[in-house]
Amino acid sequence: MSLTNRILIAMVAGIALGSLLNLLAHSGAAPESVQAVLDDVLVDGVFDVVGRIFVASLKLLVVPLVLVSLICGSSSLGDSARMGPIAVKTLCFYLATTAIAVSLALLAAVVIGPGSHVELGGDYTYEASAAPPLVDVLVDIFPSNPVQAMAEGKMLQIIVFALLFGYAISHAGEAGRRLAGFFRDTEAVVMKMVEILMSLAPYGVFALLARLFSTMGISAIADLAAYFFTVLAVLVCHALLVYSLLLKGFTGLSPRLLLAKMRPVWAFAFSTASSGATLPVTLRTVERRLGVHNSVAGFTVPLGATINMDGTAIMQGVATVFIAQVYGVDLSMSAYITVILTATLASIGTAAVPGVGLITLALVLEQAGLPVAGIALIIGVDRLLDMVRTAVNVTGDATISVIVGRSEGQLEVAVFEDPRADQAGEGDRGPPLRY
Repeated sequence: MSLTNRILIAMVAGIALGSLLNLLAHSGAAPESVQAVLDDVLVDGVFDVVGRIFVASLKLLVVPLVLVSLICGSSSLGDSARMGPIAVKTLCFYLATTAIAVSLALLAAVVIGPGSHVELGGDYTYEASAAPPLVDVLVDIFPSNPVQAMAEGKMLQIIVFALLFGYAISHAGEAGRRLAGFFRDTEAVVMKMVEILMSLAPYGVFALLARLFSTMGISAIADLAAYFFTVLAVLVCHALLVYSLLLKGFTGLSPRLLLAKMRPVWAFAFSTASSGATLPVTLRTVERRLGVHNSVAGFTVPLGATINMDGTAIMQGVATVFIAQVYGVDLSMSAYITVILTATLASIGTAAVPGVGLITLALVLEQAGLPVAGIALIIGVDRLLDMVRTAVNVTGDATISVIVGRSEGQLEVAVFEDPRADQAGEGDRGPPLRY
């Protein structure tokens, strides 16, 4: 059985077992002593430990993989002046897709009206964490201490340092060539670590989802069904329609092939709900299965995991309209435009960790003149939606990487069109693609 199928089976089994445990806990069918053992030993013990170790192992690889991949990519460009255009194209595509995502979300929410029939009862409170100002976000891109940036996992700072270091290597003569060889060997070793971790992925995915659904249960969706399915519908539409149209329009390549090769990445994104934790798998898939040259993928994928938050923007768009409808606030056209601009720019400062979208949603609500306390209405289902929108985010990272790689002539079309090209984790296919 392929790794992809094993991961999908682990997802289904984890959701089913978690939902069953949640049902037992709320129905009282199991004796208290048995329920205590299930909660303490299985859910908060085995599942929690295995899941946390799995996510920690994924995060372990993020910084070294981003660092060595970017250094190898930027150094391989040599004296080429293409890094600037690559960066501009990538940034424009990411911001454009985020603006499209939030616009689509606002339109769907206005048409469907998920909050029109919701009665506001009870005392809803939410303490919002402060979102960083845009000026501080821009200044914080540039590191004063690269070692500290790597220790704290500040991805934008790591990207800037790695690009400068790789550029210096390409202009350092013989010493630079020796150092470039070292980093290429290091990258091959880190990619091997990714393969080893992916072979254990089904167990980690199963543990994460079993614990989550045993805590929340499927019933959490019922109370906010209109909101939940509106966000879900827009997420699916954006992933399958918008990205497919962009890929077909700019490259002429088959969106079906890309989506088929993204299934293992979706499994990681769905279970971890973190673009950052999924980054090693995304980068490996974009390079080896989609055929994007490392000099492009090593830049676009880490940057996308940091600033490309289309799924989060969709949640913010629907949530803004939902909260406005619940509180009976009519939003003007200028308010909608403000939401689009704020959500797009806020995505730049959004960390690639679970649940951070609620922080930037507070900023969006404030700009639209809506009560931040309304966030408490949607917290119940946000964790479930967070998993889906992370899968949308990584799909966007891969799509834009292919588009930019194709435009720069750094995409191996034969690899992209090969449905069995380096099936993730199913064998050692050698080092990352080089051209």
